[in-house]
Amino acid sequence: MPNFLIAKLQQFTSLSDADRVALHEVTDRRRQVAAREDIVREGEPHGPIRAILDGWACRYRRLEDGRRQVSALLLPGDLCDTHVTVLRAIDHSIGALTPVTVAEIPRDRLDRLVGYHPRLGRALWREMLAAASIQREWTVNMARREGVERLGHLFCALFHRLRAAELTRDRGYGLPLSQSDLADASGLTDVHVKRCLQALRDRDLITSRSRWLTILDLPALQRASGFSPDYCHVGRRDSVRAADPILSLPPETGRHEASHRHPAR
Repeated sequence: MPNFLIAKLQQFTSLSDADRVALHEVTDRRRQVAAREDIVREGEPHGPIRAILDGWACRYRRLEDGRRQVSALLLPGDLCDTHVTVLRAIDHSIGALTPVTVAEIPRDRLDRLVGYHPRLGRALWREMLAAASIQREWTVNMARREGVERLGHLFCALFHRLRAAELTRDRGYGLPLSQSDLADASGLTDVHVKRCLQALRDRDLITSRSRWLTILDLPALQRASGFSPDYCHVGRRDSVRAADPILSLPPETGRHEASHRHPAR
């Protein structure tokens, strides 16, 4: 199986063969999660840092009346909250939308990885910043754009993120989301989603068939949705400088910060 986490981090900095081997080894603890099952549930104590290696997942909250709000879509190569171990408990759920292969990385292994491989530390630091940027744009999309714009923006964002992982073909990609999933991710009703999808088709911007979405005119869809790929921060390897800070994870209770900076050899 391709390791999409390696492919993603290489978007941020050039990795050596040793970096890639180390990252592959640290993601060797894997488990399979069936579609529509939770990877982690809200309220659980924090555990290992998780990376999606295959399949689609989502970050979500469930309201008391059963309604679900999706706050992020997690694609192959995405990390599920690198900083989660500083929390006492998980404050959201992560659910598999398709069958998912997830790597579970113990925190101490990630600490050692960063200590021995500073370029990986920089790449992980930039991945965290890119994820925060995507989250901010998600909020803007939900709060200020109209229905057709929201869906168009989402489809553009997915295209650019999947293309960075080499998971697109021409202007299309697999879209394993139901109409209800799209409604939960866009804050719209199922009926409104159906109307917006038809509007995008009527304007010859997209086609969808058998869980495959094709963007017929990417520049036009981006203009219609107010989309700019800059916030995704993909394909910006050259902007990484040697002076960029290395990822620093807060030390756990009883451990010395020095052990993170200078691991024993």
